[in-house]
Amino acid sequence: MIRYPAVAGYFYPLDAGNLVKLLDRLFAGADEKHVEGKIIGGVVPHAGYIYSGLTAAHFYKLLRNEKPRTTVIVGPNHTGYGIPLSVFPRGEWVTPLGYVKVDEETAGQIVDSSSLAGFDVEAHIEEHSVEVQLPFLQHVWGDSFKVVPVIMMGQDEDYARDLAGAVPDDVLFIASSDFSHYVPAEVGRETDTKLIEAILDLDVRRFLRLVEELGASPCGYGPIASLVLWAKERGASAERLHFSNSGDVNGNYESVVDYASIVFYV
Repeated sequence: MIRYPAVAGYFYPLDAGNLVKLLDRLFAGADEKHVEGKIIGGVVPHAGYIYSGLTAAHFYKLLRNEKPRTTVIVGPNHTGYGIPLSVFPRGEWVTPLGYVKVDEETAGQIVDSSSLAGFDVEAHIEEHSVEVQLPFLQHVWGDSFKVVPVIMMGQDEDYARDLAGAVPDDVLFIASSDFSHYVPAEVGRETDTKLIEAILDLDVRRFLRLVEELGASPCGYGPIASLVLWAKERGASAERLHFSNSGDVNGNYESVVDYASIVFYV
């Protein structure tokens, strides 16, 4: 089963050479950071690379010192297609940089261990939140890793806990999410600072409560909550790497989308 790119030429370059050049620039622009421990997860944005790519590169740059391994990428459902908790079953995902194999065994473990997840392809065909992460990983690890794409349409705490309990050890868990959408920059920063503080404290209940109380709009709050629960169970620490918004690129700070990258490590 082959999943062809849906947003190449739109969210990121279709031409492989141009994509590599852009990734090189993004990685060069990302700060040199280091964490004391093994990286087990991250929150990364999924907008067009010109907007959120630098923030995402702050996380992926850290992976240069990590051994390639199966990566479970969990994103929100923007299309409304498919089942509430959708795991891509098998095959390969194509990007301009080549093919990424799906870890069929780990995908099966997740579905078998979950009471809510199921195998499904429909949710993934036009969804961008997983796809845009793959060229970053290919840029760091080539073709020496496998992936398990997961799409969450059900994003409440029950779904988050169910998935967190089903993802096995010794994978890299990526939650794909942007933060505030289409708000003034100062409003987004104030709101998202509170959300990020809850994430760094590994406090899922506070994070989800703040999303509701503040009317916050992180599109992947379910994937974030699931990652936090999974990481906390493994005794992880978390660190914010970078924060930005779309106004930093287009100059419009009256209505921005916020982006953050956060690393989890043990």
